[in-house]
Amino acid sequence: MEQRLSAILAADMVGYSRLMEVDELGVLSRQKKHRRELIDPEIIRRRGSIIKTTGDGMLASFESVQDAVQCAVNIQQAMSLRETELEDDKRIRFRVGINLGDVIFDDGDIFGDGVNVAARLEGLAEPGGVCVSDIVHQAIQDRVDAPFRDMGGQRVKNISRPIRVWQWSPQAAPVRVAPEISLQQRVKFCKSADGVNLAWASTGEGTPLLKAPNWLNHIEYEWSSPVWGDFLSEMSKICQLVRFDQRGNGLSDWDVEDISEDRMIDDMIAVADAAGLDRFGLFGISQGAAFSIRFAAKHPDRVKFLILLGGFVRGRMMRGNPDAEKFYEAARAMVSAGWGSPNPVYRHFFTSCYMPDATLEEGASFDEMQRISASPETALRIVEMNAYVDARAAAQRLKVPTLVLHVQGDMAAPISEGRETARLIPAAEFVELPGANHCMIRGHSGFDEFFQEIEPFLKEHADF
Repeated sequence: MEQRLSAILAADMVGYSRLMEVDELGVLSRQKKHRRELIDPEIIRRRGSIIKTTGDGMLASFESVQDAVQCAVNIQQAMSLRETELEDDKRIRFRVGINLGDVIFDDGDIFGDGVNVAARLEGLAEPGGVCVSDIVHQAIQDRVDAPFRDMGGQRVKNISRPIRVWQWSPQAAPVRVAPEISLQQRVKFCKSADGVNLAWASTGEGTPLLKAPNWLNHIEYEWSSPVWGDFLSEMSKICQLVRFDQRGNGLSDWDVEDISEDRMIDDMIAVADAAGLDRFGLFGISQGAAFSIRFAAKHPDRVKFLILLGGFVRGRMMRGNPDAEKFYEAARAMVSAGWGSPNPVYRHFFTSCYMPDATLEEGASFDEMQRISASPETALRIVEMNAYVDARAAAQRLKVPTLVLHVQGDMAAPISEGRETARLIPAAEFVELPGANHCMIRGHSGFDEFFQEIEPFLKEHADF
């Protein structure tokens, strides 16, 4: 038994069971050919050692981190040019994860945290891509001619701490630089009432505004997203924006027993207390509107005002609307059937509803953020929770200034739900925004108009 520092490469074949069911002999034959002609020679050339293989993958160790990463990138680049005569869903593709750590070598096998992390990184990689840990990325900067995109910290199974991940893929879009104001962010953690760890952060100065959780969050990855980056930057210029990853996703604890409306309110108060917020505004997007309303009704002494965007007070199963119920069933089916699949079509169901006017880059980024922000099980639990949200009674009890904004063509939350929200909240202002996107994206209708409306509202209610 020997323990030493090694770079570990973990790889597996995407969709192995499906491919084998369709053409078992063909897949095995092609896999052997790829190994004989490409994979094994490249590992040897880069001074690596294959530790063990399985039907759909392998583990290899390298003395040099640079060799491990260059080996993986070379293999993936070459694989993207092979099997081009086959239909896309029949091609063999690999995912690769690489980590550097202390590894125990024993009787021809390897063990340890370094191996476990490499395996988890492989699961995060896109088909045909490579994911590396932050320590690997630091070691190879300017030494490997391949652009890696920052995926932020990631929660992975059976690893208690978040792991910062970087990803390379052969079809990757140009690396997007996060807005400068994101450098202010320092991720911190606090505990909710039931002991769940929540990741939160604050950017900007001025009137404090706590953002309620909406769909799926990742407070690090959102900065480099073309969907969220510019929006968060503009928000942070006009207020102190406090955000957190809701339980079950992002950098907060993934393995949680309770995902419910009540726990969301508990989480919001835990973050507000951790951030030192006394009286503050609430910002609710989508289902975050209902959480903000319930929070304000329960803690009226803490809330200055509400800003609600694209929100609703009743979930799809509480509206008595057959179309809304069909949407809910379709959403459940999409998550259940293939949320964790490398094929983004299942997640694209949400993307196309939330932002039908998105560019290919914006849509792909949102697809990816959903994939890395939550497990399939958690995504389903959040869909189910949101479907049965009901904050109508709480809305009628509110006595705080409220600005309700809603996009005209919103498919994810019809504008009728925005009007219903404003109708129930005493003295709420309602603003109709142009466009069709549920999210505010720079360059699309509604983005500039949104900020034109909320800036004077923030100033008016900052110190009252």
